[in-house]
Amino acid sequence: MTTAVARATEREAIERRVLDVVSRLAGELGTLPARGAAAPGDALDRDLGFGSLERVELALRLEQVFAVRVGDAVVAEAERCHDLVDAVMAASPVTERPHPSVVVPAGSGVVSLAARTLTEALGWHAERASERVHIVLRHDDGSEEPITYGVLWARAAAVAAALHARHIRAGDTVAIMLRTEPAFFAVFFGILLAGAVPVPIYPPFRASRLEEYASRQAGILRNAEARLLVTFREAAGVARLLRRRVPSLEAVVPADTLMAVAAPPPAPPTDADLVALIQYTSGSTGDPKGVVLTHANLLANVRALGEALAIGPDDVCVSWLPLYHDMGLIGAWLGSLYHGIPVVLLSPLAFLGRPARWLTTLAAHRGTLSPAPNFAFDLCVKRVTDDEMAGVDLAAWRLALNGSEPVSADSIERFTRRFARWGFRPQAMAPVYGLAEASVGLTTPPPGRGPRIDTVDRDAFERRRQAPSAPKDAPMPLRFVSCGRPLPGHDVRIVDAAGRVLAERTEGRIEFRGPSVTAGYHRKPELTHAAVRAGWMDSGDLGYWADGELFVTGRSKDLIIKAGRNLYPQEIEDVVGGVPGIRRGCVAAFGVADPALGTERLVVIAESRATEPAVRERLRAAVVERIVDALGLPPDTVVVAPPGVVLKTSSGKVRRSATKSAYLAGTLARHQRSPWRQWARLRAGDARLVVAAAGHAVWAGVFLVWTGLLLGVTVPPLWIAIVLAPRGRRTDAVVRRWCKTVLRLAGYGPAVHGLEHLPAGPAILVPNHSSYLDVVALLAALPIDLRFLAKRELLTTPIVGTILRKVGHLAVERADFARSVVDAKQVAATLESGVSVCVFPEGTFVDRPGLLPFRLGAFKAAVETGCPVVPVGIRGTRQVLPGDTWRPRPGRITVAVAPPLRAAGEGWREMVRLRDAARAAISAASGERS
Repeated sequence: MTTAVARATEREAIERRVLDVVSRLAGELGTLPARGAAAPGDALDRDLGFGSLERVELALRLEQVFAVRVGDAVVAEAERCHDLVDAVMAASPVTERPHPSVVVPAGSGVVSLAARTLTEALGWHAERASERVHIVLRHDDGSEEPITYGVLWARAAAVAAALHARHIRAGDTVAIMLRTEPAFFAVFFGILLAGAVPVPIYPPFRASRLEEYASRQAGILRNAEARLLVTFREAAGVARLLRRRVPSLEAVVPADTLMAVAAPPPAPPTDADLVALIQYTSGSTGDPKGVVLTHANLLANVRALGEALAIGPDDVCVSWLPLYHDMGLIGAWLGSLYHGIPVVLLSPLAFLGRPARWLTTLAAHRGTLSPAPNFAFDLCVKRVTDDEMAGVDLAAWRLALNGSEPVSADSIERFTRRFARWGFRPQAMAPVYGLAEASVGLTTPPPGRGPRIDTVDRDAFERRRQAPSAPKDAPMPLRFVSCGRPLPGHDVRIVDAAGRVLAERTEGRIEFRGPSVTAGYHRKPELTHAAVRAGWMDSGDLGYWADGELFVTGRSKDLIIKAGRNLYPQEIEDVVGGVPGIRRGCVAAFGVADPALGTERLVVIAESRATEPAVRERLRAAVVERIVDALGLPPDTVVVAPPGVVLKTSSGKVRRSATKSAYLAGTLARHQRSPWRQWARLRAGDARLVVAAAGHAVWAGVFLVWTGLLLGVTVPPLWIAIVLAPRGRRTDAVVRRWCKTVLRLAGYGPAVHGLEHLPAGPAILVPNHSSYLDVVALLAALPIDLRFLAKRELLTTPIVGTILRKVGHLAVERADFARSVVDAKQVAATLESGVSVCVFPEGTFVDRPGLLPFRLGAFKAAVETGCPVVPVGIRGTRQVLPGDTWRPRPGRITVAVAPPLRAAGEGWREMVRLRDAARAAISAASGERS
């Protein structure tokens, strides 16, 4: 028998056994096809109704039958039954002896409080304890890979040098699409060492969600204006799909190519107020928002968490949380790095594929700290077997930090009971509250206290938003879990819609403030303005205080108001998830306004694997009955839907708003397309983008020729007119007329707003500076007599120098200009003659968006002369003529004049006040980040 024939025979035998396993599981779940058996081409989700939990069970059964370790890719990526056959054939046999764990030493001590940045924190450890193990990566087969502080620093330095060679500069954003792998840590710190800003996004997870993934990540990358996307080679195809959809994205780079560069890195930044991370929220209630966090924000949070949790040198952190979310990135990894304690990391797929790996890793390394969302504790209760817990000791686990999603009293009680026999102590369970806008953590309970559960009277809570304790015999009481007290240096309060602080045990909106709180959302000032009120940030969550501790009750946007009662979707979803035949964690409850009734209709979408109409109807009736039993009122609509209909975030949270929108649009199940159709649609979209790009290129070429002709025809007459015109206003009039004509013929405009704010007398105009076109735009837009303050060396340049001399614009020595010392006599004399002066307070401009630091010269002149300062915002010049090219592009220019500012005092403080007020006005008018 030939090798090929033997291989085919082996595959047939394995295929029969795999299909038998699949058919048995589908039979137990009631999702077998009508033919009564699974076929090789059956889709696991669409045809068999297997979701993530069913895949976990399937992987376990395949491993038992074939005595192999099926890779975690089965859980995440297998689409059809024949993919399972391939996985079994490629699987490695179960090893009899486990791999030895890496021995990690005790922590090296907390970083000096003088550390201003994350890079300083890493450098502190790399210098003092280069050979100490910082990270232990635990692989699927149980083997482990240590990473020392010294190795991480060296790899990060190589990445920084490579980024610098690619012209990545301070303030640029670089996206990271990597798994839990060694490259992630080096790339993250390499970006920081280069002075750039990392933007972690989650890698492709399921081919059946490819289209949704591409759309969502492209939106994040566009908002972040990412210049590079660093990824792993297997994801390069998906990454290229994203590149065409993100105009700012210059390249997709495999991480290993960055670490191969041998060159000295640039000097790391030392400013604590520099942006260190843009953390995109998971978007469970809407589109993802980029939370801007500085080094100071992140260090303030990890320091406060260290104090609140009493982190010491004997602690060991264990985490499987994804590194693209705040709890895994900041809470587990960066917090461990700062405090100098080892961190043992598994991939999220390793946990989902075999939840026992989390617990066995904790035992192997005597882990003391480990965070996880609430669902993970329930998953362990359901999926971890007694056999897998053989020899496991959880006694060292002192803090099981339960957060990131609503904490269920039932879940923590189930977990505590289930794993008590393996040493888990009730006092170790620590429900916490946090959010990306606060870096990660906001409130924690006292370490070792254990969970505090509050039993509340349902009627008072749902009708009056009061949370009195329920009597012991109260029917259907509510139970809420305390999330503890605010971190040191942070404040939390409960307010009503008007911002008034509410009394204890009264539900309202949770607001917070503190040193780790974000300044706002990236390039979404309207969202920042809506979230911040008088220094307090609105969390979007609801809760109440009781005995000095915070109880979180739900999301304000998700609250359902029906028949005068406030209903909470989390409770409804949990109740419905307990109905046999309904997929727990795959239920969405939301309210739909009904003007005819004057209230909201309660709609419940519940996934089930059942396919028979009669079975689905019985499930619908059971859901209605369960809700009536729990709440005392029936839902208006119950939809029993197939698996995959309820939309979720990358972290597994139910996207109620998105599911509601799909329900109202009648598109609930339409997102379930086969992978090849999604690829086809994405490729078709790529083709449209290519055609559009070609069209833009043609138009850009035509525009370039047109502007070249325009300048070629108009500049010679301009030069002759300037030479012949007398000094003063005649030359100024000729130049202004040319500016207006050329900008109008080029289609630039400009559009002008706020001319009514120009004072009647002389003033000091301070515009932003982003392009060589700024002066041309101002001359075309502003109908007042003004003189620009220019560098003296411009007097020797052709045309420009002649214009400066003949019009009478002011000139200063370059050295003086760089130090922001304006020739006060020149400026004062010009203002006294009734002529305004225009000064660019930034002094120069650079390619990247954002305002540069302002010099004080113009504001010094305003204080000394008493003339008003007029902020001017210029939009569009950076886009139509960037600083790194002389190739003009199509676009529109806008000039907006803000209300004048007047000095109200004297001296240094008044200059600084005028500068700051002008900067804020210019930022708002120009759209440039301050």
